[in-house]
Amino acid sequence: MQATVPLGIAWKCFNRDNFDRFTAGRAKRWLIGTEKVAAGRTIAIGDIHGCIHALKTLLSALELTADDTLITLGDAVDKGPRSREVIDELRDLREVCNFVPILGNHEQMLLDTVEGRITLQSWLMCGGAPTLDSYGLDAALSILPDDHVEFIATWRDYYETDLHFFAHANYHPRKPLEKQPWHEMRWLSTKEYVPDRHASGKTAIVGHTANKQGEIVNHGQLVCIDTYCHGGQWLTALENETGKVWQANEKQEIREGELPAAN
Repeated sequence: MQATVPLGIAWKCFNRDNFDRFTAGRAKRWLIGTEKVAAGRTIAIGDIHGCIHALKTLLSALELTADDTLITLGDAVDKGPRSREVIDELRDLREVCNFVPILGNHEQMLLDTVEGRITLQSWLMCGGAPTLDSYGLDAALSILPDDHVEFIATWRDYYETDLHFFAHANYHPRKPLEKQPWHEMRWLSTKEYVPDRHASGKTAIVGHTANKQGEIVNHGQLVCIDTYCHGGQWLTALENETGKVWQANEKQEIREGELPAAN
């Protein structure tokens, strides 16, 4: 029997009625689709959440080249202390490799706040306060640099290769990737719903649902690499073709391993 997406989604910060109001009519501006993949490695990084030390340690270990494709799975900002530095670091990656940033629900909240779709207080209560603080003491929304906001506004809904696709949180198993309700799927935890394998046959690599023990969760058809870096655990990078894993933390420790077997 095919699984169905539950109708009663319990949003972490907003109820469903409010969420629909916040996102109704939002212009679609994120790039989607399959592109020619560079000849090197394809590596995904999970939720960064302002953890600049872990990010820099991880990037140093990856030793990226211009032939590599690096995908960040969203939620680079909020909750952790140094979102501004994280955004600067990610912007620089455009000159290092084929950099593919995916939009997370926390970036969506930031953009919705800037556009007036949600209140500043709503974003701050959902993890935005450390982000705004990273731009300066007593910072107002107007202090967010235009180039940072414009950069985040280019982030994608998803990215796919021949065998895998990458998204922030979840997916509908029967809808084509280009027709997914991504505004909903950015918010749906795999604790609430683990989908069947996507109709494309591809394996999903996602973040969003933090494992508080710092472990990768491999469901077979879906692999979650949010390993709770901002909560004192690890920031994870996964080379999807080989299953090689790198993890770094805010103490600038690094460890390597392999993708665990499917549950």
